[in-house]
Amino acid sequence: MKVFLNGQLVDREDARITVFDHGLLYGDGVFEGIRSYNGLVFKLSEHLDRLYDSAKAIELQIPMTKKELENAVIDTLNGNNLRDAYIRLVITRGAGDLGLDPRKCKKATVFIITDRIVLYPREYYEKGLEIIIAKTCRNIKCALDPQIKSLNYLNNILAKIEAIKANAQEAIMLSNDGYVTECTGDNIFIVKKNVLLTPPESVGLLKGVTRHAVMNLAKAAGISVKGVMMKPKDLYSADECFLTGTAAEIVPVTKINDKTIGSGQPGKVTLKLLKAFQESTKVAGVKY
Repeated sequence: MKVFLNGQLVDREDARITVFDHGLLYGDGVFEGIRSYNGLVFKLSEHLDRLYDSAKAIELQIPMTKKELENAVIDTLNGNNLRDAYIRLVITRGAGDLGLDPRKCKKATVFIITDRIVLYPREYYEKGLEIIIAKTCRNIKCALDPQIKSLNYLNNILAKIEAIKANAQEAIMLSNDGYVTECTGDNIFIVKKNVLLTPPESVGLLKGVTRHAVMNLAKAAGISVKGVMMKPKDLYSADECFLTGTAAEIVPVTKINDKTIGSGQPGKVTLKLLKAFQESTKVAGVKY
């Protein structure tokens, strides 16, 4: 495997950063997870825009232009002969000292990993996930804005540990005042009376690239889409539920906290959007 590291493709074993890098010491950095399908990098421009927005929000200077990063992603994919891949693009604050002061980090570290990924087995797309609602709340916006896709993922990891202990595949995270935000790694949608509902960005969630793509696909298919505040009871009474994410794509949910959602099977709206999404990956991307 070849890894892009600060302007060069190096062997995996040589892809090393110093232990004084603030991305390691403090989670001080940003990242994007991106997919490629049959030689097309899906929504690369949108992912790069979000990366730069996240970096700007934490006053992190990315030492490459968007075009240079785009070329680096493509070079890394070609260097590994990957046509279908998961891409992890990471920018850290760079090497500093043991203090918090970001001014001690003179230049950001940039690395890109490309590999194959299967987040969930096929049976979950056919039968649906069983998930829980975590006791761990989502970070409040005035402390750490969830719109920033930072390297500090401990909030999500604590909720993921809850899911693991409950033998569930994912966990929904509520806001501090009890509203549904998102899952540990995915956005959430429900269907009620053929209307597609999802929590609004204002509740405190990451503005998912796949989430946005699915909303556009739904509108194109004549399905009404609304951003609404939801409580857990709204999830339990839904006709359908599904999650979206770069790695997950669109995956149905059939149980939440042991409560069956709808018929207990992936719903017709979910399956229709999954098919439309799969078709969109064949055309919406940067070719390499």
